[in-house]
Amino acid sequence: MAMESQREQPKKFSFEFFPPKTPEGMEKLRATRRQLAQLNPSFFSVTFGAGGSTREGTLSTVLEIRREGHHAAPHLSCVASTRSSLRDVIAEYRDNDIRHIVALRGDVPSGLAMAGEFRYASELVAFIREQTGDWFHIEVAAYPEYHPQARRAQQDLAAFKAKIDAGANAAITQYFYNADAYFHFVEQVEAMGVSVPIVPGIMPINNFSQLARFSDACGAEIPRWMRLKLEGFGDDTASVKSFGLDVVTELCERLLAGGAPGLHFYTLNMAGPTSTIWHRLGL
Repeated sequence: MAMESQREQPKKFSFEFFPPKTPEGMEKLRATRRQLAQLNPSFFSVTFGAGGSTREGTLSTVLEIRREGHHAAPHLSCVASTRSSLRDVIAEYRDNDIRHIVALRGDVPSGLAMAGEFRYASELVAFIREQTGDWFHIEVAAYPEYHPQARRAQQDLAAFKAKIDAGANAAITQYFYNADAYFHFVEQVEAMGVSVPIVPGIMPINNFSQLARFSDACGAEIPRWMRLKLEGFGDDTASVKSFGLDVVTELCERLLAGGAPGLHFYTLNMAGPTSTIWHRLGL
């Protein structure tokens, strides 16, 4: 039976932030965290810029969340990084008693021809295991609609399995608005013998032009009916938000009813949309 591997997993709910670049941004994120912390998530994750461009911000945000008494996981992307710089970052996380990492390939920064010493996230996972054994709980990315650079679906599934075989404990998906893409992806990797938790990534809809930009960049599809409807609202932000809440809440309900082992919210450092969906779901 499909989704068998997922139904048995304990449900985990988590929220993702990016490290703020300004003092105002830091204050805003603290307020967001205070609000979202009341929902008692399993963990907060903090993104890591290409080539480690936000490395300090990632670590200091994670440490601040930990000081507030919450579980936090830094992201680590390996593209445009050297083995020795990654060895340092991993050691620094370990020295700070961080036990949970989100290991990603990351996007190649514009103007950079070479990917650095690691080409794939599976190599990063293997490197973390080689350096630190089973110290870290490692999450990796999954792409229900396939990675934008995958030439064939089969190739992307093989790349995903390679990350799990290299030692990843769990996965978080790219966001999507088509629940069937997720169910189908899980079914296919289950058939390949993968049984780790695969938590759907959820992107609340707050601003249509921003969402369209993100989606074009990362290969997440906005279904045509949604895109046309959102475009039709024009500058009517209240209608965009209200439609977005309905669509995303319904998506979450369907995923959880279908056996998804939790939800991971891409908050964009805002509390409102995520907490409204959370309350509507009765979590």
